[in-house]
Amino acid sequence: MLFWSGLRLRLAWGFEQEILASCDNLNPWSSRCDALSNQGFGQRATALSGLVPENLVPAWYWTDQFVSEVIFHNRIMNHKCRVMEPESATAFYIPFYVGLAVGKYLWSNTSTARTVITIARRSKDKDWGSSCIYLPGMRNITRLLIERNPWDYFDIGVPYPTGFHPRSDSDVVEWQSFVRNRNRNTLFSFAGATRGAIRNDFRGLLLSHCRNESDACRVVNCAGSRCSNGTSAILEGFLDSDFCLQPRGDSFTRRSIFDCMVAGSIPVFFWKRTAYFQYEWFLPSEPGSYSVYIDRNAVKNGTASVRQVLEKYSKEEVSKMREKVIEFIPKFLYAEPQEGLETVKDAFDIAIDGVFRRFKEQEEWGFKW
Repeated sequence: MLFWSGLRLRLAWGFEQEILASCDNLNPWSSRCDALSNQGFGQRATALSGLVPENLVPAWYWTDQFVSEVIFHNRIMNHKCRVMEPESATAFYIPFYVGLAVGKYLWSNTSTARTVITIARRSKDKDWGSSCIYLPGMRNITRLLIERNPWDYFDIGVPYPTGFHPRSDSDVVEWQSFVRNRNRNTLFSFAGATRGAIRNDFRGLLLSHCRNESDACRVVNCAGSRCSNGTSAILEGFLDSDFCLQPRGDSFTRRSIFDCMVAGSIPVFFWKRTAYFQYEWFLPSEPGSYSVYIDRNAVKNGTASVRQVLEKYSKEEVSKMREKVIEFIPKFLYAEPQEGLETVKDAFDIAIDGVFRRFKEQEEWGFKW
């Protein structure tokens, strides 16, 4: 597992530093400086004091959902297997900050299948310019994305960053114990907002359903920017609920999937592409072991009630599913130490191991690109 960080990467890092230094101008609506502070983790979430164990509060940040590029870059720059000589490298990493600034792209004119980039935007997301990854010069480059195209071999889905960045193995174990023993008094919850411009908006339907079932469902209203990159209300809602509703977001995936599971809540999906076809390296192989799938069309036409479906699960079944979610929590996290945790493998480790496993398989199979 070798990384080359020679001349090309050092030159490239200059471009990325320029982007980070221009954090006030990266977004036409607001400054990105707070979001990019603390190595990309954002501002510390001190407001969570009293909600999470006090000694874990320093491990929580208001992390932006689109900073995986920065997180991956920092970890790779400190990776134990990083090398300086290209002839010693197993793969080449391109720090590709397209998710942070449209037009400030960095890409290499390479045709190798052993090059990796991380993109904190969604596959073919035209609104944010990610289509440049499909230019001829980018062919055969493995792409780590928060949302992949399931039919593109080179797309690999990685978890959205959440706010919890453990400092040690013990932080992970303590958090798992905390969510396992949490007293949950709500059957299900939904954090989201309607999209008025979307015809027959399914999220609006779920919000109405949730409000009508207020004795069983907890709503966190995320209209406007209320839930932008974190609010204690979201975490509290998930911590207090057995299940959390996860319809598709503005695209098929949403960060809330991982916020929900990190809190030990069981996700309820309405599109299989929201998770099952996205994050195979990070989720249990059997969807029913950790999640619930409800046909959205049945909800729309009234033949299925979310509440009735969820109430059919026994306490034992809920406990078993929650335990599976808790078991996989480390795979959803991005650790705070730049060298990673002691023995626990986080999302970065899983992704890098998977990339090199894939490269090895390609070599064994004699792939020619």
